[in-house]
Amino acid sequence: MTAFTLNKNFFTQFLKYGIVGVVNTLLTLTVIWIIMKWGYGMYGEQRTPNHAMLVSNLVGYGAGIISSFIFNRNWTFKSKGDWKKGFIKFVAVFAVCYIVQLGVVLILNKSAVIASFKFSFQNKEYFLTSSYICQLIGNVCYTILNFLCNKYYTFKNDVVKEAS
Repeated sequence: MTAFTLNKNFFTQFLKYGIVGVVNTLLTLTVIWIIMKWGYGMYGEQRTPNHAMLVSNLVGYGAGIISSFIFNRNWTFKSKGDWKKGFIKFVAVFAVCYIVQLGVVLILNKSAVIASFKFSFQNKEYFLTSSYICQLIGNVCYTILNFLCNKYYTFKNDVVKEAS
């Protein structure tokens, strides 16, 4: 394998992870925000109670972990290793990353001064509160840490080598 092939394969893998990540992020945040809005009636409050943040966050990331494992194992990393062992590693990585991001979310939600703002789209007004922005910041932290851990730990030794 040449250096160009390795770089091309790495770039392709990174791009696929990014695509899965964007779709998964949208799924995760949609579930979180739906539960916050309809499950807890969080419409315009500046601070959402931590129990609502915790429940919505846990359910959202639960939905995300299942779709993420399936797509990253089969499409991004093309893993042929034992799926059960891979899933255990994947869940362990998820747990570490999840705890880090949840800590970020709860700390920011409790103490950060983050401005809320309104915006209009197609003649409809939306209000993005600081609590929703805290979830978004936590999700960015999670995504970066999760990619690094999955790339260099979960799927490190059981990926199929692509032909040159």
